[in-house]
Amino acid sequence: MTLIQPFIEFGFMRRALVACIALAVSATPLGVFLSLRRMSLIGDALSHAVLPGAAIGYLISGLSLVAMGIGGLIAGLAVALLSGAVSRYTPLKEDASFAGFYLGSLALGVTLVSLRGSSVDLLHVLFGSLLAVNNAALLLVGGIAAFTLIMLAIIYRPLVIDAFDSDFLRAQGKWSAPLVHGLFLMLVVLNLVAGFQVLGTLMSVGLMMLPAASARFWSRHLAAMLVIAIFMAMISALAGLMLSWHFSLPAGPAVVLSAAMLFFFSILAGPCGGILRRH
Repeated sequence: MTLIQPFIEFGFMRRALVACIALAVSATPLGVFLSLRRMSLIGDALSHAVLPGAAIGYLISGLSLVAMGIGGLIAGLAVALLSGAVSRYTPLKEDASFAGFYLGSLALGVTLVSLRGSSVDLLHVLFGSLLAVNNAALLLVGGIAAFTLIMLAIIYRPLVIDAFDSDFLRAQGKWSAPLVHGLFLMLVVLNLVAGFQVLGTLMSVGLMMLPAASARFWSRHLAAMLVIAIFMAMISALAGLMLSWHFSLPAGPAVVLSAAMLFFFSILAGPCGGILRRH
């Protein structure tokens, strides 16, 4: 009872937990598909790509949820589209294209925030302020989570086919592979914007990718992997917030650190390729 006492007594702890659970339900399945499509590091690149737009929103309106969210969404989608265009029309591969754009975006975003803000503001943008999540942020994260789940239900079948055999998807003719890829990247950017509001640009991808990577060691079936990844993300959120409260740790990094600990445990003990299982 002592462990969950903070969630019973304090509203800001409950809001932080609800925000993380919403992210777990919507962002983590996207992480599973990023892993299947061998695009794990592209999620990290896009998480940095939202920073310039969020910084411009910050320069215009201060720490405004709406302005920074809209700016981050526009910047993330722009980088995704530009990177895709560069990889399509030049010899540069998509991963190298994303790397170039995200490094430039990260430097530009930090520079823009530093022009007007203090080091505290910069840390808030980069690492988030999970315990300061308000009702407006909860509505935004919840709305993005609901939209993501609806869109995933619509494109689930073509997304799975495209992940394993894009030629078969093209042969069917019902869905265009570039359209499915574009919708998928849009959902990734949307969830990184939601995660940015809660965990900051540097931490938001952690809750998306670490549980997804961990689930790979517990099942070889996609549906089971999705459920396990969501469950692990929820456990990471709860454990991270409890660690933050009882040991005075920063909340966002504590959540991602909990997810990383589950990842290392999965590598060691997971029944599907874990080190102990194999040896």
